[in-house]
Amino acid sequence: MKLISWNVNGIRATIGKGFGDFVTAEKPDILCLQETKARSEQVPLPLELGGYHGYWDSAQKPGYSGTAVFTREQPLDVRMGLGIDEHDKEGRVLTLEYPDFFLVNVYTPNSQDGLRRLPYRLTWDLAFRLHCAGLAKTKPVIFCGDLNVAHQEIDIARPKENRFSAGFSDEERASFGELLNAGFTDTFRHFYPDKKEAYSWWSFRGGARERNVGWRIDYFGVSSPFMDRVASAEIMPHITGSDHCPVGIVLK
Repeated sequence: MKLISWNVNGIRATIGKGFGDFVTAEKPDILCLQETKARSEQVPLPLELGGYHGYWDSAQKPGYSGTAVFTREQPLDVRMGLGIDEHDKEGRVLTLEYPDFFLVNVYTPNSQDGLRRLPYRLTWDLAFRLHCAGLAKTKPVIFCGDLNVAHQEIDIARPKENRFSAGFSDEERASFGELLNAGFTDTFRHFYPDKKEAYSWWSFRGGARERNVGWRIDYFGVSSPFMDRVASAEIMPHITGSDHCPVGIVLK
């Protein structure tokens, strides 16, 4: 079973940049999208998604945030949000239940310039951690998406320059560590613990992508006992159409 996650930075724009060809080529069983920036009725989906069940969690604010999941197998249950009003206005979480696992698609809030949204971000992180840990008491959890944090120095091209930047603050990195310590494994680092220059996001400025000056902020995490079901993990920097590239795992 192939699972792919991609922050598309606006699904309507990405559809015009080879999105359908990507779906045709990769044939994911589950496709998780973040930053869709649209409601489902606003999006003319490509024919390649005709064989999927689609689920959306869109932000109340038009053209902002949002998540979606397209899945060949109909899930047992679908939940939008975290069940907390403070956190459920921006369309950031979709939880799908399957027979063998829960899938949580997430678009974590950015702490923004000057870390002005950091206090909220840490409150969010705690709520998300409790959500995943609570689900894991019932069956294994796979979480994926744009977590908006580069966990270790190896996950960012210029760690010293970005020490106090949103997405690489000490607080955010420690918070992501707490999520993993709650019983989850970063699948990519499991398979590639020492791989450098493996990034999933690049700024549009300064030719960052061409020079591979990037950040790894898109993840698949799984309940640690479930790692024996994960055959592989990958990052797909050759796929364009967004400032992020897709990431994926294959389950045995």
